[in-house]
Amino acid sequence: MAEDNHAIGIDLGTTYSCVATWQADHVEILVNDHGNRTTRSYVTFTDSKMLVGDEAFNQAGRFPTNSIFDAKRLIGRRFSDETVQSDIKRWPFKVIRGEADKPMIVIKHKGQEKLFAAEDISSMVLAKMREIAEAFHCSKISEKKAVITVPSYFNDSQRQATLKAGKLAGLNVLRIINEPTAAAIAYGIDKKAGWFKKRNVMIFDWGGGTLDVSLLTIGHGVFDVKATAGDTHLGGEDLDNRMVNYCIEEFKTKQNVDIGGDAKALRKVKIACEKAKKALSFSFDTGIEIDSWYKGEDFHTTFTRDKFEELNMDIFNKCMEPVNKCLEDAKMDISEVDDVVLVGGSSRIPKVQELLQEVFKGKELCKSINPDEAVAYGAAVQAAALSGNVTGKLQDFTLLDVTPLSLGIESGKDGSSELFMNVVIPRNSRIPVRMTKTVTTRYDYQESVKFPIYEGENRIARDNNFLGEFTLHGIPPAPRHVPKFNVYFDMDANRVLSVSAEDMSTGQKKGIKINGDRTKN
Repeated sequence: MAEDNHAIGIDLGTTYSCVATWQADHVEILVNDHGNRTTRSYVTFTDSKMLVGDEAFNQAGRFPTNSIFDAKRLIGRRFSDETVQSDIKRWPFKVIRGEADKPMIVIKHKGQEKLFAAEDISSMVLAKMREIAEAFHCSKISEKKAVITVPSYFNDSQRQATLKAGKLAGLNVLRIINEPTAAAIAYGIDKKAGWFKKRNVMIFDWGGGTLDVSLLTIGHGVFDVKATAGDTHLGGEDLDNRMVNYCIEEFKTKQNVDIGGDAKALRKVKIACEKAKKALSFSFDTGIEIDSWYKGEDFHTTFTRDKFEELNMDIFNKCMEPVNKCLEDAKMDISEVDDVVLVGGSSRIPKVQELLQEVFKGKELCKSINPDEAVAYGAAVQAAALSGNVTGKLQDFTLLDVTPLSLGIESGKDGSSELFMNVVIPRNSRIPVRMTKTVTTRYDYQESVKFPIYEGENRIARDNNFLGEFTLHGIPPAPRHVPKFNVYFDMDANRVLSVSAEDMSTGQKKGIKINGDRTKN
């Protein structure tokens, strides 16, 4: 295989992943070895080998406890996270607490027990995407350059873990960009909106595991993100799980048998429910039939769209919360939004579209771009631009992004043992950004001050994501509240955050650099 200078864009999804590349003057969505344009985000360990993608999914029935999916729901999270504890109960594979509260996936392969982090599993999926691209180009990807997408609401830990997965897959990650921003690029090129008059566009991106809502102003080659909101643990998988639980309860009622702990039975019903969910986007009822589901007993039931909506109405309503939050943060009225663009497989669900139209007073939704491929499409354009492989107007496009989460330092109040997050950079601030906060001491005659750094929206510091800390020593002793320190937060366009503090009485400075989406400082 010869080498070429093609770079690739990868949508690393919870349930499906997609890879694309810039070819001559257009984006090509690449087909895998099963002839599919999207690939299952599955890894299965058989008795003798490791399978990735559609083949892994097809063999998962034989090796349910050795078939790993939903790695994106684990990546960058702590084992003690409430969402992780909830997911563990329904996964057929085993997850244990590793060092530093890191969730570790346990599999048995070739007679040995092995442990994998979520980024290890994601790296295997990313390596599969790279192989698909290399097969298409009949050559190795030059330096294996890639742009990988993540939910806009991913925190620093989740982005860092995704970046690590890219490195483990042998990729030179040019940049990690937000999924709705990538989809907006696809929309802009499809509509040629990026190079004409300005349009305010809301991207509603609901996939298998995450919901992203971003509001952008697009025009004259500039993609300007005004606000972003979302939920990194809300997707089509949650709808499947509601249907699975319904079927389990119905079977329990009819047969007086609980199959909740049987991995093979759970896989059978999950596949059937996912298929039924998709069918209900196009028809008003569908059958779920599982032959010999458990101990030779068959299971048959009819699912109506009404029943599906009744089971999931709280989830659908929850999807509208980031929409309203995004509009509020952008200080934009619904009448100012020109287009609402649907992205992600779950955005096909009629009830979700109906609720969106209610929010936007009956506005027609934009369904012109492929919801399964738009994110990889936009990532491929960005990859080509960063590699210098595009010509014409695409050379001129610019992304202006925001911080999805607030950034700040830990601080406390007199007489209170609880430590709070003192916000320095509010969420949805334009990056690059530099902001300053003046703080003081909590105790009399302190000779050192620690500066713990967090990101998140919780008032209590420890409930947010801890990024790092540094300590300023050698402070002249003085009563509390007398010493003053300027704390500087700098975030560049690549999301590298630098934080420093200066003692205003001595001029002494110290700081830390928190590397977000880049391979080097």
